Amino acid sequence: MVNPAVARNVVGIIGNVISFGLFFSPAPTFYGIVKKKSVEEFKPDPYIATVLNCAFWVFYGMPFVHPNTILVLTINSVGLVFEFFYLTIYYIYATNKGRKKVLIFLLIEAIFFAVVALITMLALHSTKKRSLVVGILADVFNVMMYVSPLTVMAKVIKTKSVKYMPFWLSVANFLNGACWTTYALIHPFDLYVLISNGIGALSGLVQLALYACYSSYKSEKDDDVDHDLKPNGVQLSNINGTVAV
Repeated sequence: MVNPAVARNVVGIIGNVISFGLFFSPAPTFYGIVKKKSVEEFKPDPYIATVLNCAFWVFYGMPFVHPNTILVLTINSVGLVFEFFYLTIYYIYATNKGRKKVLIFLLIEAIFFAVVALITMLALHSTKKRSLVVGILADVFNVMMYVSPLTVMAKVIKTKSVKYMPFWLSVANFLNGACWTTYALIHPFDLYVLISNGIGALSGLVQLALYACYSSYKSEKDDDVDHDLKPNGVQLSNINGTVAV
């Protein structure tokens, strides 16, 4: 019989590898920014949001908040480093307006996180209570990021085109969500990791279903659709609706 602890660790390590790939996926886009020395129309919003998301999961993974979640802690620590690296590149090549936006939002996030962390550590004196508060907040932000592709899915249905919903990114989203859902279900059961990643796995599955339905569909208005959807400047799918934990 397989030891549950061993099985959980194996699944968690696989989840770390998949999540690492998702965190790394924007690298070519930022390489393009460095090469062009311009952010053009690129928006930093997803990466700013992911900083707060990763920060809460790192906090959640601390032994004094929720024991036995070291693999949640490790991958989100890596993700936090990636996001700060991406935002640093953006800051270097952005306009003054763009730089100010990044600094203001990061400051707001830092203050919010600090307030939550202080309240959690000073007012809550058990890991069960701390897990509840931090887990709910982490789930809220994670679910918001997971449902963000809804606008893309709606556009796929409307235009009957999957051009702007990359297949392999959808596969990675599904596998990521499924892997961390499995991790959460293995003893010790983790409700908070389960909630957000269960929704993430479902979101990825819906994206794959849409891809299966519309990947071979040819519309008479394809050229018009392509023209309407063509992005201005450097853009990228929001990974941080994709990264699960």
